[in-house]
Amino acid sequence: MRRIPVKPRANLEARARELGFTFHTLDGETYWDETACYAFTLREIEEDLETPTAELRQMTLELVSRVVRDEAALARLCIPREAWSLVAESWERGDASLYGRFDFSYGGSGPAKLLEYNADTPTALYESAVFQWVWLEDAMKQGLIPRGCDQFNSLHEKLVARLREIGEGGLMHIAGLRDNEEDRGFLAYLEDCARQAGLETDVLDMTQIGVSEQNKFCDTKDRWIELLFKLYPWEWLLADDYSRSPAMANTTFIEPPWKMALSNKGMLPLLWSLAPGHPNLLPAFFEDDPRKSELGSHFARKPLFSREGANVMLVDGDEVVREDGPYGAEGYIRQALAPLPDFDGFRPVVGSWVVGDEAAGVGLREDRDAITRNTSRFVPHIIVE
Repeated sequence: MRRIPVKPRANLEARARELGFTFHTLDGETYWDETACYAFTLREIEEDLETPTAELRQMTLELVSRVVRDEAALARLCIPREAWSLVAESWERGDASLYGRFDFSYGGSGPAKLLEYNADTPTALYESAVFQWVWLEDAMKQGLIPRGCDQFNSLHEKLVARLREIGEGGLMHIAGLRDNEEDRGFLAYLEDCARQAGLETDVLDMTQIGVSEQNKFCDTKDRWIELLFKLYPWEWLLADDYSRSPAMANTTFIEPPWKMALSNKGMLPLLWSLAPGHPNLLPAFFEDDPRKSELGSHFARKPLFSREGANVMLVDGDEVVREDGPYGAEGYIRQALAPLPDFDGFRPVVGSWVVGDEAAGVGLREDRDAITRNTSRFVPHIIVE
């Protein structure tokens, strides 16, 4: 694994406009960065990333099968008691999952270490699935990278196939916070995938969802919402009036309610308890677990619910790095420290995607700091031998 300087495409801005990548720059700062790429060998991709991703996916499913029958575990994960039956029934029905992203600390040597699992609302999907593939093709044509390079990226094809399987040609509503440019771009991409899968679609802001007299969620045209993709975290939804409506039982959600068992950092100590010593896992404990002392003065302290590095604290001996944010009231976990690799001052996180149950590609975010946050840049990757 190497970080290679690359000359940006001369037509980058035009390509971004052409492909609707409106958030390649955020708040005046570069988000999509093609002044470099990360180069992997095929062995690194297949053995160190793809295989562990598929294995961890199966392990998380085994974890859910246990959690849904364990009230103590559900409480540990801060899932409200009134949602426990929703979670269990969703699992028993086999409600389909569309996607997820495992974030690894990996630098080309030693096993990839799982930092967290973005199981409910992982973003950076469009840039992983589409724009970095377009970059690969363009960069080879323009002589910016060697011809014959490849990329671990079957995301788009797998997303379309999975949506075709889930939606069965029907109507899928797609909802999120449309006043956010990045979320708006994500929702537009997902709608395009759904249409390619043969589905009818309707994109809504979360505030546009109503409840009919028949206790079903409905759209602005008074159509029932039977299949809903929500770019809106489960913990937020459960705090809304939505969650107290009988309509909750009449809608199929993507991601499904059973993903609540995986969509917070509390799954990390539970997963470690399930498979202690697994080469791709880090020791992790709840903050009130005396065993946290095993981590000594080298650990990451993370809130159960947190996004983009908010309220994370990294302790490496006397060195402490903190990120502020609004999370933490729900509690914390501690995880053994796995410092991100350092490539000339740049520290990447490898996001490894799953679609359904299959590993589907990677996308990398990098920063000069030890904590990956919302401002961290997306950098493309290639496979070379």
